[in-house]
Amino acid sequence: MIITFQSPASGDVIMFGDVAKRMMTLMGKEPADKGIVTVEQLPDAIARIKAAIEEDRRQRVGKNPEDLPQTERAEGGGSRPFVTVSQRALPLLELLEWSLKKQKPVVWGV
Repeated sequence: MIITFQSPASGDVIMFGDVAKRMMTLMGKEPADKGIVTVEQLPDAIARIKAAIEEDRRQRVGKNPEDLPQTERAEGGGSRPFVTVSQRALPLLELLEWSLKKQKPVVWGV
């Protein structure tokens, strides 16, 4: 499944469903196929995503790239190349920040 985060303030951010639902949780939202981050909720969602990025980076300090996993479990039981939380969250963070700047909500599944 694919989930697309959308806002009139910026381009779409497309993620695999399991990754998108993890990002929803990080933003403080209940994982769901449809949802919204209202303009009022954007500052908290941004702060939560930034905290998750910092925590991910902190956990990787001093580690060599070869110490990180090469693959991760994919939705449906397969595997895919490993991607850090920071790498996954940065495009969404940018969308959230543009949305706050332009005072537009972020939606998905609509």
